[in-house]
Amino acid sequence: MPDKPSRANFDVTDLQTTNLEHPEVHKPRTRSLRSDIVFTFALGIGLAIAWQLRQELALLYVSALFAVVLMPVLRGVQKIKIGKWSPGRGSAIAIILLAVSGAITLFVLFALPPVVRDMREFVKELPTRGPEMLNRLKHLPFASRLDIAALNARLQDYASNFVTYLLTSVSTWASGLFKIIAGIVLTIYFLLEGEYAYNWVLSFFAPRRRERLNKTLLKADVRMGRWLLGQGALMLILGVYSTIVFSLLHVRYSYALGVIMGVFNIIPVIGALISMALVVLCAAIDSWMRVVYVLIAYGIYAQVENSYLTPKIMQSSVDLPGLAIIVSLLLGSAIDGVVGAMVAVPTAVLVAVIVDEYAVQSKGP
Repeated sequence: MPDKPSRANFDVTDLQTTNLEHPEVHKPRTRSLRSDIVFTFALGIGLAIAWQLRQELALLYVSALFAVVLMPVLRGVQKIKIGKWSPGRGSAIAIILLAVSGAITLFVLFALPPVVRDMREFVKELPTRGPEMLNRLKHLPFASRLDIAALNARLQDYASNFVTYLLTSVSTWASGLFKIIAGIVLTIYFLLEGEYAYNWVLSFFAPRRRERLNKTLLKADVRMGRWLLGQGALMLILGVYSTIVFSLLHVRYSYALGVIMGVFNIIPVIGALISMALVVLCAAIDSWMRVVYVLIAYGIYAQVENSYLTPKIMQSSVDLPGLAIIVSLLLGSAIDGVVGAMVAVPTAVLVAVIVDEYAVQSKGP
Protein backbone atom coordinates (compact mmCIF):
# COMPACT_ATOMS: atom_id res chain seq x y z
CA MET A 1 0.00 0.00 0.00
CA PRO A 2 1.31 3.43 -0.75
CA ASP A 3 2.31 5.52 2.12
CA LYS A 4 -0.17 8.19 3.21
CA PRO A 5 1.12 11.66 2.52
CA SER A 6 2.19 13.55 5.57
CA ARG A 7 1.10 17.15 6.35
CA ALA A 8 4.64 18.29 5.58
CA ASN A 9 4.32 17.12 1.99
CA PHE A 10 1.34 19.43 1.26
CA ASP A 11 2.15 22.41 -0.93
CA VAL A 12 0.96 25.84 -0.02
CA THR A 13 -1.13 25.94 -3.18
CA ASP A 14 -3.18 23.03 -1.88
CA LEU A 15 -4.55 25.30 0.87
CA GLN A 16 -5.69 28.02 -1.53
CA THR A 17 -9.43 28.27 -2.12
CA THR A 18 -11.51 30.06 -4.64
CA ASN A 19 -14.28 32.62 -4.14
CA LEU A 20 -16.79 29.93 -5.10
CA GLU A 21 -15.76 27.82 -2.10
CA HIS A 22 -16.07 30.81 0.27
CA PRO A 23 -18.76 33.12 -1.07
CA GLU A 24 -18.44 35.49 1.86
CA VAL A 25 -15.11 36.71 0.49
CA HIS A 26 -15.76 39.41 -2.14
CA LYS A 27 -13.46 41.57 -4.08
CA PRO A 28 -13.76 45.23 -3.07
CA ARG A 29 -15.85 47.27 -5.46
CA THR A 30 -14.03 49.96 -7.34
CA ARG A 31 -15.74 53.22 -8.32
CA SER A 32 -15.86 53.82 -12.02
CA LEU A 33 -15.95 57.09 -13.92
CA ARG A 34 -19.31 56.12 -15.34
CA SER A 35 -20.93 55.74 -11.89
CA ASP A 36 -19.50 59.10 -10.79
CA ILE A 37 -20.95 60.80 -13.88
CA VAL A 38 -24.37 59.20 -13.36
CA PHE A 39 -24.38 60.21 -9.69
CA THR A 40 -23.40 63.80 -10.55
CA PHE A 41 -26.16 64.09 -13.14
CA ALA A 42 -28.74 62.59 -10.76
CA LEU A 43 -27.68 64.99 -8.01
CA GLY A 44 -27.89 67.96 -10.37
CA ILE A 45 -31.34 66.94 -11.60
CA GLY A 46 -32.53 66.46 -8.01
CA LEU A 47 -31.27 69.91 -6.98
CA ALA A 48 -32.89 71.51 -10.03
CA ILE A 49 -36.23 69.87 -9.24
CA ALA A 50 -35.95 70.94 -5.59
CA TRP A 51 -35.25 74.52 -6.67
CA GLN A 52 -38.30 74.55 -8.93
CA LEU A 53 -40.44 73.17 -6.13
CA ARG A 54 -38.83 75.25 -3.39
CA GLN A 55 -42.07 76.99 -2.40
CA GLU A 56 -43.98 73.71 -2.13
CA LEU A 57 -41.12 72.09 -0.21
CA ALA A 58 -40.97 75.10 2.11
CA LEU A 59 -44.72 74.78 2.72
CA LEU A 60 -44.30 71.08 3.56
CA TYR A 61 -41.41 71.82 5.92
CA VAL A 62 -43.24 74.64 7.69
CA SER A 63 -46.38 72.53 8.09
CA ALA A 64 -44.39 69.60 9.47
CA LEU A 65 -42.54 71.89 11.86
CA PHE A 66 -45.76 73.46 13.12
CA ALA A 67 -47.14 69.95 13.65
CA VAL A 68 -44.10 69.04 15.75
CA VAL A 69 -44.39 72.26 17.76
CA LEU A 70 -48.14 71.74 18.35
CA MET A 71 -47.71 68.10 19.36
CA PRO A 72 -47.37 68.92 23.11
CA VAL A 73 -50.66 70.84 22.91
CA LEU A 74 -52.28 67.84 21.22
CA ARG A 75 -50.99 65.48 23.90
CA GLY A 76 -52.27 67.83 26.60
CA VAL A 77 -55.76 67.83 25.09
CA GLN A 78 -55.68 64.04 24.84
CA LYS A 79 -55.07 63.83 28.59
CA ILE A 80 -58.45 65.47 29.29
CA LYS A 81 -60.85 62.98 30.86
CA ILE A 82 -64.61 63.40 31.13
CA GLY A 83 -65.76 60.40 33.10
CA LYS A 84 -64.35 57.39 31.28
CA TRP A 85 -64.01 59.24 27.98
CA SER A 86 -60.81 60.86 26.77
CA PRO A 87 -60.39 62.33 23.27
CA GLY A 88 -58.45 60.45 20.65
CA ARG A 89 -56.09 62.16 18.24
CA GLY A 90 -58.79 63.15 15.76
CA SER A 91 -61.10 64.42 18.51
CA ALA A 92 -58.25 66.37 20.10
CA ILE A 93 -57.46 68.09 16.80
CA ALA A 94 -61.15 68.94 16.40
CA ILE A 95 -61.20 70.44 19.91
CA ILE A 96 -58.16 72.60 19.14
CA LEU A 97 -59.70 73.80 15.87
CA LEU A 98 -62.99 74.61 17.62
CA ALA A 99 -61.15 76.53 20.34
CA VAL A 100 -59.19 78.59 17.80
CA SER A 101 -62.29 79.20 15.68
CA GLY A 102 -64.25 80.26 18.75
CA ALA A 103 -61.55 82.70 19.81
CA ILE A 104 -61.43 84.23 16.33
CA THR A 105 -65.24 84.48 16.22
CA LEU A 106 -65.39 86.24 19.60
CA PHE A 107 -62.68 88.65 18.53
CA VAL A 108 -64.52 89.48 15.29
CA LEU A 109 -67.87 89.92 17.05
CA PHE A 110 -66.53 92.27 19.74
CA ALA A 111 -63.70 94.08 17.91
CA LEU A 112 -64.95 94.70 14.39
CA PRO A 113 -68.32 96.47 15.00
CA PRO A 114 -66.75 99.60 16.61
CA VAL A 115 -64.14 99.74 13.84
CA VAL A 116 -66.77 99.44 11.08
CA ARG A 117 -68.94 102.08 12.74
CA ASP A 118 -66.06 104.55 13.04
CA MET A 119 -64.97 103.87 9.46
CA ARG A 120 -68.45 104.73 8.18
CA GLU A 121 -68.48 107.94 10.17
CA PHE A 122 -65.00 108.79 8.94
CA VAL A 123 -66.01 108.30 5.30
CA LYS A 124 -69.06 110.53 5.80
CA GLU A 125 -67.01 113.25 7.49
CA LEU A 126 -63.99 112.99 5.22
CA PRO A 127 -64.90 116.03 3.05
CA THR A 128 -64.99 118.22 6.18
CA ARG A 129 -62.31 116.54 8.30
CA GLY A 130 -59.82 116.24 5.46
CA PRO A 131 -58.88 119.94 5.41
CA GLU A 132 -58.69 119.94 9.23
CA MET A 133 -56.18 117.08 9.17
CA LEU A 134 -54.12 118.87 6.56
CA ASN A 135 -54.16 122.05 8.65
CA ARG A 136 -52.82 120.04 11.59
CA LEU A 137 -49.88 119.03 9.47
CA LYS A 138 -48.87 122.67 9.17
CA HIS A 139 -48.11 122.79 12.90
CA LEU A 140 -45.71 119.85 12.73
CA PRO A 141 -41.93 120.40 12.53
CA PHE A 142 -40.61 120.75 8.98
CA ALA A 143 -44.20 121.09 7.72
CA SER A 144 -43.27 124.29 5.89
CA ARG A 145 -41.39 122.14 3.38
CA LEU A 146 -44.52 120.14 2.54
CA ASP A 147 -46.71 121.07 -0.41
CA ILE A 148 -50.14 120.74 1.21
CA ALA A 149 -52.04 121.22 -2.07
CA ALA A 150 -50.03 118.54 -3.84
CA LEU A 151 -50.42 116.22 -0.84
CA ASN A 152 -54.19 116.74 -0.83
CA ALA A 153 -54.40 116.01 -4.57
CA ARG A 154 -52.31 112.87 -4.15
CA LEU A 155 -54.49 111.61 -1.30
CA GLN A 156 -57.59 112.12 -3.41
CA ASP A 157 -55.92 110.26 -6.28
CA TYR A 158 -55.03 107.36 -3.97
CA ALA A 159 -58.60 107.26 -2.68
CA SER A 160 -60.04 107.14 -6.19
CA ASN A 161 -57.63 104.38 -7.24
CA PHE A 162 -58.06 102.30 -4.10
CA VAL A 163 -60.82 100.14 -5.58
CA THR A 164 -58.74 99.52 -8.69
CA TYR A 165 -55.82 98.46 -6.52
CA LEU A 166 -58.01 96.03 -4.64
CA LEU A 167 -59.27 94.46 -7.86
CA THR A 168 -55.78 94.05 -9.32
CA SER A 169 -54.45 92.51 -6.11
CA VAL A 170 -57.22 89.92 -5.78
CA SER A 171 -55.06 87.22 -7.36
CA THR A 172 -52.21 87.92 -4.95
CA TRP A 173 -54.54 87.80 -1.94
CA ALA A 174 -56.17 84.62 -3.25
CA SER A 175 -52.77 82.95 -3.68
CA GLY A 176 -51.75 83.90 -0.15
CA LEU A 177 -55.08 82.68 1.25
CA PHE A 178 -54.69 79.37 -0.59
CA LYS A 179 -51.21 78.87 0.90
CA ILE A 180 -52.54 79.54 4.40
CA ILE A 181 -55.39 77.06 3.95
CA ALA A 182 -53.03 74.47 2.43
CA GLY A 183 -50.61 74.95 5.33
CA ILE A 184 -53.41 74.42 7.87
CA VAL A 185 -54.62 71.28 6.08
CA LEU A 186 -51.08 69.87 5.84
CA THR A 187 -50.46 70.61 9.52
CA ILE A 188 -53.62 68.70 10.44
CA TYR A 189 -52.54 65.74 8.31
CA PHE A 190 -49.08 65.77 9.87
CA LEU A 191 -50.70 65.76 13.32
CA LEU A 192 -52.87 62.81 12.31
CA GLU A 193 -50.38 60.71 10.35
CA GLY A 194 -47.04 62.28 11.13
CA GLU A 195 -45.85 59.30 13.17
CA TYR A 196 -46.36 56.95 10.22
CA ALA A 197 -44.34 59.23 7.96
CA TYR A 198 -41.70 59.62 10.69
CA ASN A 199 -41.30 55.85 11.11
CA TRP A 200 -41.24 55.41 7.32
CA VAL A 201 -38.32 57.84 7.00
CA LEU A 202 -36.47 56.14 9.88
CA SER A 203 -36.88 52.76 8.17
CA PHE A 204 -34.35 53.83 5.53
CA PHE A 205 -31.58 53.84 8.16
CA ALA A 206 -29.76 50.88 9.65
CA PRO A 207 -31.12 49.76 13.05
CA ARG A 208 -28.17 51.15 15.02
CA ARG A 209 -28.20 54.52 13.26
CA ARG A 210 -32.01 54.57 13.35
CA GLU A 211 -32.04 54.32 17.14
CA ARG A 212 -29.52 57.12 17.52
CA LEU A 213 -31.35 59.39 15.08
CA ASN A 214 -34.66 58.70 16.82
CA LYS A 215 -33.23 59.71 20.20
CA THR A 216 -31.75 62.88 18.68
CA LEU A 217 -35.03 63.94 17.05
CA LEU A 218 -36.95 63.25 20.26
CA LYS A 219 -34.59 65.61 22.10
CA ALA A 220 -35.28 68.27 19.47
CA ASP A 221 -39.03 67.63 19.84
CA VAL A 222 -38.91 68.33 23.56
CA ARG A 223 -36.94 71.55 23.11
CA MET A 224 -39.21 72.79 20.33
CA GLY A 225 -42.21 72.15 22.58
CA ARG A 226 -40.57 74.30 25.26
CA TRP A 227 -40.08 77.01 22.63
CA LEU A 228 -43.85 77.12 22.09
CA LEU A 229 -44.41 77.57 25.83
CA GLY A 230 -41.82 80.35 25.98
CA GLN A 231 -43.27 82.11 22.95
CA GLY A 232 -46.76 81.81 24.39
CA ALA A 233 -45.56 83.40 27.64
CA LEU A 234 -44.06 86.36 25.75
CA MET A 235 -47.27 86.80 23.73
CA LEU A 236 -49.41 86.76 26.88
CA ILE A 237 -47.19 89.27 28.69
CA LEU A 238 -47.21 91.72 25.76
CA GLY A 239 -50.97 91.33 25.24
CA VAL A 240 -51.82 92.04 28.87
CA TYR A 241 -49.34 94.93 29.12
CA SER A 242 -50.60 96.52 25.89
CA THR A 243 -54.26 96.22 26.91
CA ILE A 244 -53.61 97.90 30.27
CA VAL A 245 -51.52 100.72 28.76
CA PHE A 246 -53.93 101.41 25.90
CA SER A 247 -56.88 101.47 28.31
CA LEU A 248 -55.13 103.92 30.62
CA LEU A 249 -54.24 106.16 27.65
CA HIS A 250 -57.81 105.92 26.30
CA VAL A 251 -56.66 104.64 22.91
CA ARG A 252 -59.48 103.55 20.66
CA TYR A 253 -60.12 99.81 20.42
CA SER A 254 -57.71 99.22 23.29
CA TYR A 255 -58.84 95.62 23.92
CA ALA A 256 -58.70 94.65 20.26
CA LEU A 257 -55.29 96.28 19.83
CA GLY A 258 -53.99 94.49 22.93
CA VAL A 259 -55.04 91.14 21.48
CA ILE A 260 -53.44 92.01 18.13
CA MET A 261 -50.20 93.02 19.85
CA GLY A 262 -50.07 89.71 21.71
CA VAL A 263 -50.94 87.51 18.72
CA PHE A 264 -48.63 89.31 16.28
CA ASN A 265 -45.76 88.87 18.72
CA ILE A 266 -45.38 85.32 17.37
CA ILE A 267 -43.86 86.95 14.26
CA PRO A 268 -40.43 88.22 15.34
CA VAL A 269 -39.68 91.91 14.69
CA ILE A 270 -42.12 92.28 11.78
CA GLY A 271 -45.15 91.43 13.94
CA ALA A 272 -44.32 94.20 16.40
CA LEU A 273 -43.90 96.74 13.58
CA ILE A 274 -47.25 95.85 12.00
CA SER A 275 -49.18 95.93 15.27
CA MET A 276 -47.53 99.16 16.41
CA ALA A 277 -48.39 100.80 13.10
CA LEU A 278 -52.05 100.01 13.77
CA VAL A 279 -51.79 101.35 17.32
CA VAL A 280 -50.14 104.59 16.18
CA LEU A 281 -52.81 105.06 13.51
CA CYS A 282 -55.62 104.62 16.04
CA ALA A 283 -53.94 106.90 18.56
CA ALA A 284 -53.30 109.60 15.95
CA ILE A 285 -57.04 109.90 15.28
CA ASP A 286 -57.51 111.67 18.62
CA SER A 287 -54.19 113.20 19.64
CA TRP A 288 -50.56 113.36 18.55
CA MET A 289 -49.47 113.37 22.19
CA ARG A 290 -51.22 110.05 22.63
CA VAL A 291 -49.01 108.71 19.86
CA VAL A 292 -45.94 109.87 21.78
CA TYR A 293 -47.15 108.20 24.98
CA VAL A 294 -47.85 104.94 23.14
CA LEU A 295 -44.40 104.92 21.56
CA ILE A 296 -42.75 105.62 24.92
CA ALA A 297 -44.71 102.82 26.59
CA TYR A 298 -43.78 100.35 23.88
CA GLY A 299 -40.14 101.49 23.92
CA ILE A 300 -39.98 100.72 27.65
CA TYR A 301 -41.48 97.27 27.11
CA ALA A 302 -39.15 96.53 24.19
CA GLN A 303 -36.14 97.29 26.38
CA VAL A 304 -37.43 95.05 29.17
CA GLU A 305 -38.28 92.23 26.76
CA ASN A 306 -34.96 92.31 24.89
CA SER A 307 -32.77 92.69 27.97
CA TYR A 308 -34.62 90.54 30.50
CA LEU A 309 -37.71 88.63 29.33
CA THR A 310 -36.35 87.07 26.14
CA PRO A 311 -33.02 85.93 27.68
CA LYS A 312 -34.79 84.49 30.72
CA ILE A 313 -37.72 82.83 28.95
CA MET A 314 -36.46 81.89 25.50
CA GLN A 315 -32.88 80.95 26.33
CA SER A 316 -33.99 78.84 29.28
CA SER A 317 -36.60 77.18 27.05
CA VAL A 318 -34.61 76.41 23.89
CA ASP A 319 -31.11 76.50 25.44
CA LEU A 320 -29.68 78.68 22.66
CA PRO A 321 -27.47 81.76 23.02
CA GLY A 322 -28.97 85.11 22.12
CA LEU A 323 -26.64 85.52 19.13
CA ALA A 324 -27.85 82.22 17.65
CA ILE A 325 -31.47 83.32 18.01
CA ILE A 326 -30.80 86.65 16.28
CA VAL A 327 -28.84 85.02 13.43
CA SER A 328 -31.57 82.42 12.91
CA LEU A 329 -34.21 85.15 12.73
CA LEU A 330 -32.20 87.09 10.14
CA LEU A 331 -31.62 83.99 8.00
CA GLY A 332 -35.23 82.83 8.28
CA SER A 333 -36.66 86.20 7.29
CA ALA A 334 -34.20 86.46 4.38
CA ILE A 335 -35.12 82.98 3.07
CA ASP A 336 -38.91 83.04 3.38
CA GLY A 337 -40.02 86.37 4.82
CA VAL A 338 -42.55 86.30 7.65
CA VAL A 339 -43.04 82.53 7.59
CA GLY A 340 -39.29 81.97 7.66
CA ALA A 341 -38.96 84.24 10.69
CA MET A 342 -41.75 82.35 12.47
CA VAL A 343 -40.03 78.96 12.11
CA ALA A 344 -36.47 80.25 12.44
CA VAL A 345 -36.01 79.53 16.15
CA PRO A 346 -37.49 75.98 16.06
CA THR A 347 -35.31 75.23 13.04
CA ALA A 348 -32.26 76.56 14.90
CA VAL A 349 -33.16 74.26 17.82
CA LEU A 350 -33.36 71.26 15.46
CA VAL A 351 -30.03 72.09 13.82
CA ALA A 352 -28.36 72.67 17.21
CA VAL A 353 -29.49 69.28 18.55
CA ILE A 354 -28.33 67.43 15.42
CA VAL A 355 -24.96 69.22 15.35
CA ASP A 356 -24.44 68.59 19.05
CA GLU A 357 -25.16 64.88 18.65
CA TYR A 358 -23.31 64.15 15.42
CA ALA A 359 -20.50 66.71 15.39
CA VAL A 360 -19.72 67.77 18.96
CA GLN A 361 -20.39 64.59 20.95
CA SER A 362 -19.95 62.10 18.13
CA LYS A 363 -18.53 58.75 19.25
CA GLY A 364 -18.97 56.88 16.04
CA PRO A 365 -21.75 55.95 13.64
